[in-house]
Amino acid sequence: MLRIWKWYQNCLSIHPVKTQVISSGFLWGIGDVAAQYITHSTAKKRLQSKDAEQEFKINWKRVAITSVFGFGFVGPVGHFWYEGLDKFIKLRLHFRPKSARFVATKVAMDGLIFGPFDLFVFFTYMGFSTGKTVAQVKEDLKRDFLPALILEGGVWPIVQVANFRYVPVRYQLLYVNIFCLLDSAFLSWVEQQKDAPWKQRFASFTSLKERGGPGSL
Repeated sequence: MLRIWKWYQNCLSIHPVKTQVISSGFLWGIGDVAAQYITHSTAKKRLQSKDAEQEFKINWKRVAITSVFGFGFVGPVGHFWYEGLDKFIKLRLHFRPKSARFVATKVAMDGLIFGPFDLFVFFTYMGFSTGKTVAQVKEDLKRDFLPALILEGGVWPIVQVANFRYVPVRYQLLYVNIFCLLDSAFLSWVEQQKDAPWKQRFASFTSLKERGGPGSL
């Protein structure tokens, strides 16, 4: 294990972007397999049908699609985002590294800018990559974006406080990538849930707001 860690450190020093791209694609692929298994297990418990009793089989096409998202977006964009965010707050805002102000600003910017953008790109990409039309992708975004944003918003700030406060900048991307394994499983699971009842509650709330509230005509 120590040998693998030293090898990773060496790769990160020599090829930081390439290392993050490869590791992101790999972890997002594993996360999608986990999401498929969770979805299958949930269906078996909920449904009393022959389909629910079928043996679990990995959808490798979906794993490949999700891995490409890790390779093409999370790895390169995540690398430059976290490097750039750290430099911006140090050099432009002149906040002392590791201070409460420094950490709070990083967490806020990450949650308000990168978090929503990441979710938007993920659900849009997954829609188009599976052959959906623009109208269908828009419907998926209405269905999936808000639930994912709210649920992730309760977890990622805590994760990032620890990251920005205690993890050296060099390893912050690795830290994020490890949690991206869980995040990719969660997002894939959300996307596979389609029109689950818990999602419809969010959709009802959004529709109510668009109509101007319960008192609107």
